Amino acid sequence: MAVNKNALIRYKTIDKCLQNQFRQWTLNDLIDAVSDALYDYEGKDVDVSKRTVQLDLQMMRSDKLGYNAPIVVYDRKFYKYEDADYSITNSPISNHDLNKLSEAVSFLKQFQGFSHFNELGSMVQKLEDHVYTQKTHERSLIDFEKNDNLKGLEFLDQLYQFILKKEAIEITYQSFKARKESTFIFHSYLLKEFRNRWFLIGKRRKNEGIMNLALDRIISVKKSNIPYIFDTNFDIDTYYKNAIGVSVSPTLQPEKVVLYITHKQAPYVLTKPFHHSQKEVDRDHYGVTISLDVQLNFELEKEILGLGEGIKVIAPERLKRNITERLYDAVDTYETEINDKSLRTIAKRLEHKGFGILNHVYTKRDIRKLKSRFDTYFKEHNEQTFGMREVLKKMPELKDILFNQNFRKVVKSIDKHAFLTKAIYFDKSPKDNWYVTWHQDVPINVLEKIDTKGFSSWTNKKGVISARPPEEISKNTFSMRIHLDDTTIKNGALKVIPGSHNKQLSTEEIKLISTNSIPFVSEVSSGGVQLLKPLLLHASSETTAQKRRRVLHLEFSSIELPKGLNYAERENLFSNS
Repeated sequence: MAVNKNALIRYKTIDKCLQNQFRQWTLNDLIDAVSDALYDYEGKDVDVSKRTVQLDLQMMRSDKLGYNAPIVVYDRKFYKYEDADYSITNSPISNHDLNKLSEAVSFLKQFQGFSHFNELGSMVQKLEDHVYTQKTHERSLIDFEKNDNLKGLEFLDQLYQFILKKEAIEITYQSFKARKESTFIFHSYLLKEFRNRWFLIGKRRKNEGIMNLALDRIISVKKSNIPYIFDTNFDIDTYYKNAIGVSVSPTLQPEKVVLYITHKQAPYVLTKPFHHSQKEVDRDHYGVTISLDVQLNFELEKEILGLGEGIKVIAPERLKRNITERLYDAVDTYETEINDKSLRTIAKRLEHKGFGILNHVYTKRDIRKLKSRFDTYFKEHNEQTFGMREVLKKMPELKDILFNQNFRKVVKSIDKHAFLTKAIYFDKSPKDNWYVTWHQDVPINVLEKIDTKGFSSWTNKKGVISARPPEEISKNTFSMRIHLDDTTIKNGALKVIPGSHNKQLSTEEIKLISTNSIPFVSEVSSGGVQLLKPLLLHASSETTAQKRRRVLHLEFSSIELPKGLNYAERENLFSNS
């Protein structure tokens, strides 16, 4: 039985209503919903009678269309699906409609091969294969690329109608970078698919440029009464001519991109070109060189990165730098993966030797961000960089980068009760040549600085966490030095004497031990951390290389609190150090 367009709209609307189990639907509610849907599609009021909707409900219940919808009435006036999971969209196609589809497929196949219908090829095959599987109940003979979980596909038909009728829309959208959704008016011109993902192309205002919105980031769409703005300069044939994908800059000129592809990957690129401008420039025993005339955009980089080690950018230099940087960052992601064995080893080494080094705790991208934040801060504030205290109070935005998963794993593996007590930033610039002689850092653990006569290292006055000896305090405290630059012996790396952290030493003992011991030079790569116990004997040498050494020094403690001070108060005291 044939179904006209308006009837199909009514069936789909009623189906959508009855699927909503959180609302009770009367006959009048269904009439209003159907009227609104027809208005959206037709652009004018359509008279929907009570009799029409009653017949629609009866037709959906019957097997004439193959729906057999389990529509029931309860409380004598409300309609719902008896099966909450039912939808007419899940119903099998009737034999009558299958025959109609078969006729349509046969008709369309007559046009295959004609130049004006080149793009119909895969569409006809998809339709033919679907009709075949529905008729014979056998497995599909063609498996097309699809993503059943892709979000936003439910908006396709609605958006198509708005473009067709040249109507402005009010759209609620949230990009991946946005913290919250936003609602705005949009004038849509085109629906575009790229790599099995759909995009809506259009503009927000008359004086703004063309932009694309991913359907999977659309939250809601509805018609707007704002007059539709059409850009007469938008031409789909020329707009995407010089670009791969959907990211197009109308003012950006295409560049000659030269790529070298190994013989292993060459057949894939030659048989499925990146772009219509692709040309083979050269060929040798090891691979093929091709050229493209395209804009440099995100999609181009994605295509190149997709071939991994099988492709190399020859030109332009800017693209080469971007790809190189992204590949380094990709490798860095794997190198910064810390396993449980490494954490157990570092915790034991810290306990017995008094120090430990873990490289690749932070990615190069994290380190670049940290350096950039510090550079910006010191440009805006007239403050010394030698030893900036209370770093995280002055620059709280650093926490998002510093306190990453690796940081938390390292701290927890050493002492799961540890909390931050101090944060200092050191910047040893190339022109500075300061150094420190052999010494111990004696732990002082107080809530506030107190001037006390004869004060040496700790006190019993108000505000004290503990009045224990340094050796005992040391068991519950440790430091973490986060290196923003590569640290070597040439730019002042710390020299430490393993195992010297178990007791507080006198000046004579320090001199004797440092003179007769072979120190360990703590060379740490950028993004690595050095862990230290407070009493560990250490020193640094004079710089012989003109390189910076920037370090974030964090101190931790898990010493029991004085009576009356709870853990929430403790966090408030120390988490913003």
